Amino acid sequence: MARTIKKYANRRLYDTHASRHITLDGIRQLIVQGEDLVVIDDTSGDVITRSILLQVIAEQEQGGRPILSATMLRHIIRFYGNPMQEFMAQYLESSIEAFLNQQTGMQDQFRDMMARSPIAAMQSMAARNLGAWADMQKAFMDAMLAGTTKKS
Repeated sequence: MARTIKKYANRRLYDTHASRHITLDGIRQLIVQGEDLVVIDDTSGDVITRSILLQVIAEQEQGGRPILSATMLRHIIRFYGNPMQEFMAQYLESSIEAFLNQQTGMQDQFRDMMARSPIAAMQSMAARNLGAWADMQKAFMDAMLAGTTKKS
């Protein structure tokens, strides 16, 4: 079950599970720890999780080393209102899922590598990674071509 965070009219966030106020950085820490959460506007009852998560991302992007370059953000903005918007959202989500799966796979392979030949493990990992990216690119191109033929 998702942890509930309430946002009050005074813009303060309240963690109902821990019975205390929480900051955006506190929300970030919960997510990093693997917590699933939902943010609800206390006044309207609306679910505002996405807008709060976007604030967390914006805060993270301001300091340190950002993940989202200006070029990437421009590309994403251009997809809003585009017939391919929904596909782009699915593609980005699938790409991140694939990346996380590959990261887990790499960790498993490194553990295995210590127990057996390092070269065999690296070749296997490279082959799987290339296959996964090739499959994603094919799906992206197929969808792009399907979108192009719909316009004609």
